[in-house]
Amino acid sequence: MGTDDILLETEGHMEAAVDYLSKEFRGIRTGRASAGLVDHIKVHYYGSPTDLRQLATIATPEASLIVIKPFDPASLKDIERAIQASDLGITPQSDNKLIRLALPSLSGERRKQLAAQVKKMAEGAKVTIRNARRDGNKELDKLQKDSELSEDESFKAKEEIQKLTDQYEAKVNQMLEAKTREIEER
Repeated sequence: MGTDDILLETEGHMEAAVDYLSKEFRGIRTGRASAGLVDHIKVHYYGSPTDLRQLATIATPEASLIVIKPFDPASLKDIERAIQASDLGITPQSDNKLIRLALPSLSGERRKQLAAQVKKMAEGAKVTIRNARRDGNKELDKLQKDSELSEDESFKAKEEIQKLTDQYEAKVNQMLEAKTREIEER
């Protein structure tokens, strides 16, 4: 394995951490309705857990309303149960064709809790990025120890890994700032 392979693998791990954080952020409730709040909910459909987005159309006709229209009307009750069992804290209202989720406005205290939760998630992503850096550096050290890599080459590759780390941590910080602003909007 050469330095290019190590750099690519390290960057892949860092990119995966940022992608995961992005998906997690979509599930965090802000003042506005978003399909991302519910599309990841697992519904027990014919005995297997299935993402809600695979079972229904999810729309946000208003800023504080999510409408879910199941493809199969028989799955309506299963979807309702899954939403109630989720950590959304919203009671679904059904008319046997559609499910409506009315999002109440967030209190100041709840906004602070969500901001803290988002910050914690971002910190977790940064730890994952730093772990990828550590693993990449270990691989480089191993190659240098096995005399497959000179000290200068190892130093340059470690500098590249640090640049990648800084770049991905900056992405996480930007995502955190944007999500925190979104949470604090009224």
